[in-house]
Amino acid sequence: MNVLLTVMLAVQMISAIAMVALILVQHGKGADMGAAFGSGGSGSLFGASGSANFLSRTTAVLATLFFASTLMLAYFGSVRPAASSGSVLENTSLNAPVPAALPPLQAASGAGQIPAK
Repeated sequence: MNVLLTVMLAVQMISAIAMVALILVQHGKGADMGAAFGSGGSGSLFGASGSANFLSRTTAVLATLFFASTLMLAYFGSVRPAASSGSVLENTSLNAPVPAALPPLQAASGAGQIPAK
C-alpha cells in the first residue's frame, strides 16, 4: 500500500509540473490577431493550427491524469485500518479507566511560599 501511495504521489507531481509547463507554452486566443497584421510570426514547430490542437489535447490528458491521481490519493488517505472500530473517540485516552482519587492538597502557609534569599 505504501508503494502505491508513493507511485500515485509521483504521478500527481509529474502531471502537475508538466501541465503548468504546457499551459505556459500555449498562447492565448487573442495572440493570433497580432500575427494577422504582421507583428509576429504565426508559424511554429507544429504548424499554424497544429500546436493548438496538440498542446490543448496534451493539457487535457494531463489534467485528467492529475484529477484521477488526486481522487485516488484522497481515497487511500481516508481508508482506515481493519483493526479500527470506526470511531475516533473510542481510540482516545478519554475512555481510559479513572485512577483512584488523589488526596486533597493542603494549602501551604504564606511564609512557606516566600523564597529565601
